Amino acid sequence: MKRHVPLLIALFAWAGLSAAAQAQEFTGTLKKIKDTGAITLGHRETSIPFSYYDDKQQVIGYAMDICYKIVDALKAELKMPKIDIKLNPVTSATRIPLMANGTIDLECGSTTNNLERQKQVWFATTHFVTANRFVSKKASKLKTVDDLKGKTVVSTSGTTNIKQATEFNVQKKLGMNIIAAKDHAESFLTVDTGRAVAFFMDDILLYTLVANAKNPGDWVISPDALSVEPYGIMMRKDDAPFKKVVNGAINGLYKSGEINKIYEKWFLKPTPPKRINYNVPMSAQFKKVIANPTDSGDPDVYK
Repeated sequence: MKRHVPLLIALFAWAGLSAAAQAQEFTGTLKKIKDTGAITLGHRETSIPFSYYDDKQQVIGYAMDICYKIVDALKAELKMPKIDIKLNPVTSATRIPLMANGTIDLECGSTTNNLERQKQVWFATTHFVTANRFVSKKASKLKTVDDLKGKTVVSTSGTTNIKQATEFNVQKKLGMNIIAAKDHAESFLTVDTGRAVAFFMDDILLYTLVANAKNPGDWVISPDALSVEPYGIMMRKDDAPFKKVVNGAINGLYKSGEINKIYEKWFLKPTPPKRINYNVPMSAQFKKVIANPTDSGDPDVYK
């Protein structure tokens, strides 16, 4: 038996080294989560129904539900029965810097995935497709961008919408005065109080803001779409192992059909806190994504 002792010692040593190697194989965000036992989700405060506070100051929404499914996938990947979830509020202006500096690990909200932003961050598989329009008071009788010539308009700081409004302003020589607001609620209030005549934003967010307004019938959303806006959950750039798990979780929701239940919960049923049903059927563009998942930042892919 003694002659087998060195062999057993060698086997145990090899097993120990192998286990150590496996424990160290994680890099980037996966390693950070494994080492700390926690993940930080960036969330929005007023991006209804994607990511927002309810009347109990709990963070809820369509994007949050998807992010929680991603956390479940991370538990399986890292073989961790529990991962502490830390919530960190972000705005349109702070979300990319907070991702880049490591404050947040996923951004669960309503962020447009485009080629310019992909130079700074990566995006998960698209989880919604919307379009850029503007909302105004019916009494203003504004239907097209040309009707905004020489007028004051607003959009939220750090969004693609304010960038597009600025570009349209120059291209069409409209002479608009463009105000930048802190968040969507402030932008909407700017029009409601008469400090601006129109608010440029993704149409799904405008629909929900109007539905939650004191007098929804006073508002109208422009019929013409100015652009296609695919939403993606943000993560740090150049972190392929982490992105593989994140996309795998979302693609799994699409393949199993579970995404339909999540979508129905937030867009086709009464939602908290006011129990409003936004009644927004799944678009043909998003159905296309579910059938053939993509994380492309090229708007032409979604047309």
